[in-house]
Amino acid sequence: MTEGTKTAVGKRRPLGEWWNNLSRVQQWGVLIPLVALVYLLPVLNPPILSTEPGYDFPIAMFEVARYALVAIGLNVVVGQAGLLDLGYIGFFAIGAYVAALFTSPDSSLSKLPFLVVLPIAMVVTMIFGVILGTPTLRLRGDYLAIVTLGFGEIVRLLADNIDPLRGNRGFQEVGHPPGTNADGSSLFNNTNGIPWYWLCVTIIILILFLVGNLERSRVGRAWVAIRDDEDAAEIMGVPTFKFKIWAFAGGAAIGGLSGALYAGQLGFVNNQKFDVVTSMLFLAAVILGGSGNKVGVLVGAIVVAYVPLRFLVIADYKYLIFGLALIILMIFRPGGLLGARQRLLTYGRQAYQRLLGKGEQISSDGAMVTDEPERSH
Repeated sequence: MTEGTKTAVGKRRPLGEWWNNLSRVQQWGVLIPLVALVYLLPVLNPPILSTEPGYDFPIAMFEVARYALVAIGLNVVVGQAGLLDLGYIGFFAIGAYVAALFTSPDSSLSKLPFLVVLPIAMVVTMIFGVILGTPTLRLRGDYLAIVTLGFGEIVRLLADNIDPLRGNRGFQEVGHPPGTNADGSSLFNNTNGIPWYWLCVTIIILILFLVGNLERSRVGRAWVAIRDDEDAAEIMGVPTFKFKIWAFAGGAAIGGLSGALYAGQLGFVNNQKFDVVTSMLFLAAVILGGSGNKVGVLVGAIVVAYVPLRFLVIADYKYLIFGLALIILMIFRPGGLLGARQRLLTYGRQAYQRLLGKGEQISSDGAMVTDEPERSH
């Protein structure tokens, strides 16, 4: 292979290769300013990103962050474990209702601080994830998708018909984190999106750190094996059912957390907020960005949440626009904008080549390159 060919192969994923070639200190040197810029976005309100006068920019940034958190949770289920979940809105709704039941004056339950309710919402949704997953995760493909779709609708209908959940009346004055402004007013209110955005971004960073560690662990490798070929993983001794339950429970917990944040920022929860169409938008964010890629799903969530808020004139057509975008994407780039890299396969090939003592190497996208000059004929 010539040097020119080798360079062309290396340019398939220039950003990923550049990042992987940096030392850990250099990576942190890039990440820290980038994270600082992300935190400052609602304060800076750059003109090129600012929303139209009809929508508050910090609130829009919180909506984007909320979608990003949802996409991370759904990516655990769909992108990493390969389980098609069409009813993720159900876990989101459960988290929102847990926050409302424990903080709203319209509820008869004991009132708890909002920050205490967040982990409770995660635990409750994890339990529901296990309850749903235990009888259904033996199904695959379309059958699993239909069951999860039904689960999302069941949660919404139960909220409409069970009196303690108050149906359309909903819950007013849902709680929020502590904190006051200089004038004594609440810092976390539904008109000030900046503190809510900062809280959500902080949680996203923590969740990304946790999910990243899981990806590199035995659990993450088992999820990838199940996603790629469940039968082969079962034959190789991977307890597939157990790891699918873990994926479902972990994804549910993140969905419940995002739902609780949504309820706190909005200050109101009723059964009209959790329809199937919203669940489809969550899934669109994961597929659009790149299922299985943490950075990719963040990009997808930004596109799905931000574009309709930035261009309000197309907000009513967002389902049509994103539907067409997904069709085009599936035709020309099935892996999404930033598809997941098959790192395990790449590392296996590299180990095999080292074992044979050959001079061939594997680039970050799994393509084979060699340092040997091409022989002339």
